[in-house]
This record gives sequence, C-alpha cells and structure tokens, in this order.
Amino acid sequence: MTTLPAGLSPNPRVGPARLSIPDVTLPEFVFGQAHRYGDKRALIEVSTGREASHRQLAIAVQAVAAGLMARGVTTGDVVGVCAPNGIDFVTAVHGAMVSGATVTMLNPLAAPWELRRQLRRAGVRTLVTTVALYAEKLAAVARSEQITDTYLIGDAGDDIRGACGFEALAAIGRERLSAADEVEALGRPNALVTPSDVALLPFSGGTTGMPKGVMLTHRSLVVSISQTATAHRATEQDVGIVALPLSHIYAFQATLNPTLRAGGTVVIPPAYEIGTFLEAIERFGVTRAEVVPPMVKDLADSPLVAEHDLSSLRVILSCAAPLGFAVADACSQRIGCKVKQAFGMTELAGGALVAPDDGPDWPWLVGPALPGVECRVLDPETGSDRGVGEPGELLVRAANLMSGYLNDPDATAAAIDVDGWLHTGDIVTVDEHGWFRVVDRIKELIKVRGAQVVPAELEDLLLSHPAVSDAAVVGIPDEETGERPKAFIVSVGPVTKGELSAWVADKVSPYKRIDRIEFIDQIPRSAAGKILRRSLVGR
Repeated sequence: MTTLPAGLSPNPRVGPARLSIPDVTLPEFVFGQAHRYGDKRALIEVSTGREASHRQLAIAVQAVAAGLMARGVTTGDVVGVCAPNGIDFVTAVHGAMVSGATVTMLNPLAAPWELRRQLRRAGVRTLVTTVALYAEKLAAVARSEQITDTYLIGDAGDDIRGACGFEALAAIGRERLSAADEVEALGRPNALVTPSDVALLPFSGGTTGMPKGVMLTHRSLVVSISQTATAHRATEQDVGIVALPLSHIYAFQATLNPTLRAGGTVVIPPAYEIGTFLEAIERFGVTRAEVVPPMVKDLADSPLVAEHDLSSLRVILSCAAPLGFAVADACSQRIGCKVKQAFGMTELAGGALVAPDDGPDWPWLVGPALPGVECRVLDPETGSDRGVGEPGELLVRAANLMSGYLNDPDATAAAIDVDGWLHTGDIVTVDEHGWFRVVDRIKELIKVRGAQVVPAELEDLLLSHPAVSDAAVVGIPDEETGERPKAFIVSVGPVTKGELSAWVADKVSPYKRIDRIEFIDQIPRSAAGKILRRSLVGR
C-alpha cells in the first residue's frame, strides 16, 4: 500500500488529505473485485449487441494474457493495439498488460505513415488489430516494420498473410487457465510484473507538439484512477458511455477503468454521432458521460435532444479543451443534470484538477487539485509565483506523473524540471477557493500590439451566437499589430462575415476584435476533441 503525501508546494494549491494507494498493477486494480460483481453487465457493444459480464471480462483478459505468454510475449515487450472501441479492444489492452508487456494504443483513424512511425518508435513486435484495418492499411505497415505476430479481431478465417485470429489466441489462453485463475485470481498478472513497470505507452504531443512516447507505469495509472475517484465518483449503480476513442487516455482513464473498477456498466456505441449517442443514453439509462466541448455544444443545441429521454443522466464531465460558461449552462439547463470540467494530460495518466460531483456548481472552472496533487501558477516570463486571479503557467507535481518520454531525455527534461514539476504549457488562473480555470495554451496566445488575446475566450463568445455551431480562432501575422485573430466558423444559419465581426466587436475590447473570418465545413480536431490549430494556421 502506497501513501501519497499532501506535499509542500511553495504556492499552497495542494490536493486535500492523504490517499492510500494499493501497490498493485492496473489489471489487478480494475478487475481484482470482478468476482464480487459476477454476472452483472460490464461492457455492452451497441452496434453488435455483444455483452460481457464482469466475470466474463476478467476471464477473457486472463485468457488473452495466457495466449500471448504462450506465444512468447513477456515483460519488456511492446504490444500495439489498433482497433475501434469494443470488448476485444479492452481484453487486448488489459490482457497484454497482464502478460507483462507494455501496450501502445494506436488511433485507428491515423494515416499509415503515422501508424508506421508509432510502431517503430515504440518498438512494437506484436500487433492486435481488426481484419478491416489490416486489409486497409496495416498489412503493409506491419511487414515494413517487421512485426513478428499479428492477431486479427473479427472473422479472420484461416491465417491471413501471416496474421492469426484474435479469438484463436484467446482460445489458446483459455486452455491454459486453471479453475483458480478463473475464480480466485481474476486480474492477477504475470508474477514477474511489478507496479513500477511501464504499462502503457501512449503517444502525445506534450508541451512541444511532436508526438512522443509517454511512459506510464502501472502505479501511475492506479494512482490517477484513485485520485480522480475522490471527485468523479463512479459507483456500482452507474452506467457510463464511451463516446470518445479508448485509444486516448481520457476515455481509458476517466470512463472505462474507473467504471469497471466500481462494478458499473460501460456502454460502447458506434463512433460518435449525436443521434446514436442520444439513443444509447436513453436505451441503456446512462448516468455519466465524459465528453469534449463540441459534444456539450451538440447537447445544448441539437433538435434531436428533444426526441429522447435523457433523465437518467446525472453528470456530464467535459475535458480536453476549455468549456465556456454559456455552452455549459445551456447544456445543463436543457438536459437537467450537472455539467462540470476537469484538467488532465496524458503525461499525468489522467486528471489533476477535477470538479467534484457534489459541492459548488461552477461549470466554467476545472475544479481544485486532487489529493496528492501539487500545483503552482508561474509567470511564464519571470518564473515568479502568481497570485489569486493572476494568469500564469500551470505546473503540476504528483505521483501519477509519467516516468518520462521514451528515448527522449531532452524532451523529458524540457517538460519536467529538476524539482519534479511538470510544466504543462497551459495558462490558468486560480481563485480564493483553490479552484482553477484553464485560459489557454501558452503557444496559442495571440499577441496584438503586445496585448494577449486568448483564443478560447473568443471561441466561447462565437459559440454563443445562434448561427455558429463550431468555431476556432488562431493568430495570423500582421505588419501593423504583430498578430491579429482570425476566426474559422462552421455555421448553421444565415450570417455574414460582416455581421459576425460587428457582433463580436460590440462585446470585446478593440484589440480582440475579429475582422478576418472564414467559413469552413468542419473544425479539425484531434481524437480527444482538441482543435488542431496548426492545420488552420497552415491554411
């Protein structure tokens, strides 16, 4: 059992109390109580109708682990998993961890060159993917990167160009499981695996933009779930919904693992679309939803909402990008449930600041520091501590912090200073209650004649216009002012550039006015919902 200290921050923004953390691996933590929940539904695939109880899921994880170990996978190996959300994705990831391997999760929507780069940098030799993805783009990638074993989810038939069926792998494992494995030791890992081993290797742009392998140990992942559970309190009665890719740390650590750990049920709908999302909430009585700001906007504005009974929803958590008050309030009023925010990073294995389920209803803030999490707010230019209400860069120090970036000591040193503080690159303010507000990223601030313009502030304002369904603001060079804001708009009603520009000008300071507007079909976003501003700047 590990005990996290409150810490001694020179800027007293420290999470409350001490928190005891079990000294176990992630699969042990998530599935260690599966026998208690037995035949209660754990996962539901909406599109296929497949279900898995807590006991079935834990046994399937053990079977995959045993199958991989029989095929030679052991501690120190890296297994890549590239598949859409589903039961097999969950068993593949956790099963690989139980076998002792490190798992790198790949985005199924990524281009072949992006997949090739991640497989190469992670050192993957075993790959789990789907028949469709293998045929579409991964067969050639796997050959070029000398992947030795590939297992295909779906109807693979006989071996396909060197690949084997994922179900056949699990069958090999099931033959090796004893009765004790299935009943008494659900989630028990390979005896060689320790909590300090690297369990997960997601790739993140971090604070410098280029994708890097983030080394997350079993302990850091367990710590993160334990910390978050003090504010975001999933229970056995809860039904969560995975509307975001499980290949991203947000859905994996905020929805999937905490809900399974608590004995709840996770609904897995098809790829996000507002109609199917609403249908799943109503059909399965979803009580909690972890989303990103554009999805909150959908819930606030979509006419489809009126066609569904969403009364089961108790809490909506928004993360990955700042959520404006107007959108949050409109969603809360329409759905009739609490809308709150959180701040997290891949480098922190999940969350650091989370608004609690109970307590103040301040949806424009991301909440206070979690237990064991230390925070500082520094002037990015002078390095001095900022006071209440003064914007500065957020620094975080906590036990859920990554071990570093894979094979990149320079990037690690740039992100984590000698005192163990992670420099997040995010601009925040903190109020007298210790609650934080995320303003924007340092590198995304726009300087107009030296004055700072925050893109998120203007985006929030634009989203409150009835003719705007989505918006992004970036800085563009200007000879007279240095930079000026430009807005990219997705419209849902008749409005001209001039009308929008004048509407904004009436509500902001002169240096924040937007006189450059471009209408586009879709705002480019990452899998986690973050605006890909660099692609817009490139336009």
